This record gives sequence, C-alpha cells and structure tokens, in this order.
Amino acid sequence: MKEMDADVLVVGGGMAAGWAAISAAKTGASVIVVDKGFMGTSGVTAPAGPNHWWVPPDPAQREAAIRRRLETAFGLADSKWMERIIDITWRSIPELDPYYPFSGDGKGGLFRSGLRGPEYVRALRRYATDLGVHVLDHHPALELLGRQDGSVGGAAGYDRLGGVSWHARAGAVVLATGGCGFRSGLIGSYSNTGDGYLMGVEAGAELSGMEFCISYSISPAWLSTRTLPYTGARYYDAAGAEIDVPAGVSRMREHLLVLADAFRAGPVYADLREAPKALPDVVRQIQPATVAAFERRGLDMFRDRFEVKLFGEGTIRGTGGLRIVDTGCATSVRGLFAAGDAATREHIAGATSGGGAQNAAWALSSGVLAGQAAAALARHEGKRAADEGLAPLGQAGLRPLAGMRPVDQKALQQTAGEEILDLDKALRRRATGLEASGRRLEGAWQEVSGHLVGKSLDAVAARETAAMVATARWCNEAALARTESRGMHVREDFPHISPLQAHRQMVGGLDRAWIRPDVAPQRQTKGHPG
Repeated sequence: MKEMDADVLVVGGGMAAGWAAISAAKTGASVIVVDKGFMGTSGVTAPAGPNHWWVPPDPAQREAAIRRRLETAFGLADSKWMERIIDITWRSIPELDPYYPFSGDGKGGLFRSGLRGPEYVRALRRYATDLGVHVLDHHPALELLGRQDGSVGGAAGYDRLGGVSWHARAGAVVLATGGCGFRSGLIGSYSNTGDGYLMGVEAGAELSGMEFCISYSISPAWLSTRTLPYTGARYYDAAGAEIDVPAGVSRMREHLLVLADAFRAGPVYADLREAPKALPDVVRQIQPATVAAFERRGLDMFRDRFEVKLFGEGTIRGTGGLRIVDTGCATSVRGLFAAGDAATREHIAGATSGGGAQNAAWALSSGVLAGQAAAALARHEGKRAADEGLAPLGQAGLRPLAGMRPVDQKALQQTAGEEILDLDKALRRRATGLEASGRRLEGAWQEVSGHLVGKSLDAVAARETAAMVATARWCNEAALARTESRGMHVREDFPHISPLQAHRQMVGGLDRAWIRPDVAPQRQTKGHPG
C-alpha cells in the first residue's frame, strides 16, 4: 500500500485538473495529481484544438458576448457566472507564456484564444510541476474516502505500473475526471467513463443537467478527430445527391435528425470546398491532429469528399455533471469540489451544449476556482484533516451487495451507450421509450451493483463499467423527469417549453435514483476572486 498526504488532491489529468493543481499550488498548498493515464496526453483536450471564450476586458464587448450566450441557454444560465468565467480565462491564459509557444496574431500580438491541445496540456503539466505539484501518472482513483462527519478527506486507487494500491489523505479533493462518452469511439474519450460522477454520488453529492447529454461530433468515418469544423460543409449520399442539412445552433436537433436518417440509408460524405478561405490555415495551426488524419490517407480535406460518421459525446459536450453549490465550485459535500466536465456547465451553457469556446473557458476557470477554494478549505481544516480516520466510500464494482459472480462487462457498457447515444432514442425522446430504457438500465445497474467486483487492476475496469451504467441511468431518469422540450433536450410527447420547469433539476441516488428541482440560492465563497 502506497500512503500519501497533501493539502489538495486533484483527481484527473486534463485541462481542468491542470488548472486546479496550478491554482492550488500558487496559494502555497501541497498538491498531488492522480491521473488514470498520463497527465499531458490523457483526456479529450490532448488530441483537440480548444478555442477559449476570449473576450477583451471591454464592458460592451463582454456584455454582448454574455447576451449572445444567454439567448441560447433557455433560461438556465447565469450572467454573473459567465462574466466570472470570461474574466478568469482572460487573466489566466497569459500565465502560460513561459510554457506554451503562442503564435502571432498577425497584428503584432499573440494569438491566445485557440491552443493546440497536445502542447496545451503538456504546458499545464510543466507549469504545475514547476510550482511543486506532485504528479502521479497511471494512478486511477477508485473511490473517495470519507470522514466521520460526512466530509471527504481523500481518495484511494491503484498504481497500474507499480502494481500496488494507493491511499491519499487530503484536506480537500477536486474531481476533474471529465465527462462520460460511453466508449463511443470519440478520440481522447476512452478513459472518460463518468468515474467522478459515481464517486461524488457515493459521497453524497448530487448531479445536475444530466438530461442535456444529446451531443455528437461529426468526423471522418475512419477516425474521430472531434475538432474538425463542419459549419461550412455540404453533405452527400453515396449516389452523389446533396443532403439538405439544416444549419445553425437553433436547428441542431433537425441537423442531427436529417443526418441520422441519411446514415441509416447508407454512407454519408462531407465536402468542405466551400468552407471559409481562412479555415485551412486555422485548422493546421491549432488542430494538427485533424490534418494528419487526412494526409496519412492521401486526402485533401478541403478538396476531396470523404465519408463521415457521428460520434456520441454524452456529457463531454453535454452540460451535465456534479452540482456545484457556490462560486468556488464546491459540491454539497464538504471537502469535495468539481471542475471541468465533471461539474455541471449549466451556469454558462444552460440547456445548450457547452462545447467549444465556452466549455474550454469553463474547464480552465472552474479548475482555477476549485483549486483556490480547495486550498483555502485545506488551510482552514488544518491538522484535523490529516489526523482523522477515513472510511472507503466506493460500492459498485468494489463491494457488491449480493454474491459475486461473473458479469459481462462489455455487454453492460454497450447497454449504457446504446440507451443514451442511439440517435433515435436521443433525438426522439418519449415517455414510453425512456421508461423502456430505464428498465434496461435498472437491470444493468442491479447486475453491476449486486455482483460485479474487481481486485487490483481489474477493479479499474469494474469501476469504469459501474460508472458508465450509473451515468446512463441518471441521464435517462433526468430526461424522463423533464416533461418539456428545452434546448438540446427534446420530448416529442412534450414539444413545448414549460415555464413551470425553468429551473435546473438535481438527480442522484444509487439503490434508487431520485429527481428534484434545484431552486436553492447559490452561496458566495468567502474571498472568492471576481
């Protein structure tokens, strides 16, 4: 057993985790990062080209940017949160100057809004380690550790390379484990299995926005590059006939429905010859992985037609995640914070996908906020946090409720993905379909929670399976409970927005899932910046 102690423990290794570790370490806190993979290559940021919500500190420009985003949030976003996220993003990106090779903007300055994913997350790692952060790669967390008063005081997991378990005490824990892509094949998302959601709910936290998980990326059929911009694309069927695909954020569901019907009929091809003239240079500059995928096949992505496919993103570009209760990104469980895709993004995205600039800005800023607040709490807790005994909180996949027996994990993972990502089930939601999905997911959960158990390295896979099934169950329950159509959540049996449901809804529960409206006012973190 490997024993560790820190003021702040950050679980995850992507963009949000990096910024959380950096901001905590800047306060003087001791920080440990535990990553399922390698911090700097794991997660959906590494193969992408994230563009940030980059708005100069001009009141008129920022007000306009916030107003535009509020128009697509369907009443569930918060202008104060948006203002905060924009400001933190603007102030934080320049901190990477010593670590990231920013390109020129053609105007004598630096181009900071779009960053190359591989270099970005490596820069965060270098910045964090220069501040004294201790990074433990290939150390997946399996469960949180709780104190007698119900607060969280650490986590436990497994060292893949060392072949031993690890146990970390901490004054506070930041979950930055990403969202859940349900193993759809989306590049960079294989390790995004909803682990943080499961660990958080086991500790007593709630989720919010889980019904808003209808997000897909269109990419080359042979490889998901996730970030290729298709706004200027035309689509064709195998016979060369153009497919009339609606454009615009407000018509995203119709866009997906038309493509879904076309995919059922046969192969679909994209043509980017009429894309904006500046796009090729932009893609090559900030999204090199996208270009390389075409060059290896001898294709010119802006001249040749190529086959495409839809890849489900689940809660990665959806908006759901752990509910945060204050401006420091704390969950309702003392000692536990959430950042990035592990947290709800409703504060800035509302009922519409947070993908793109807003999501990247959220990952950065929520990481900064969570790291600072976690460090402040750890200082407040003092030596008590290190001295008090801790109890393991993990259940499904670790401690089955019934007798242990062989479980087909691949089939359970497939069930979770199909019930949430299947285009017909996602885009044509009705009570009958959601109830049928609920029964299948409930059966899968009973199998997971009752009989699945893994030891040592096998425990990592068991917990991933449990987290995917649990996440699918919560998404489905939330979709069934929201009896209206709002943003990306569309119910064919309730096609209109209901003014009585202009609130976020919380979901949680393990043995029995529960739903209730979130109408409580948010707390302001004392001493919070911005």
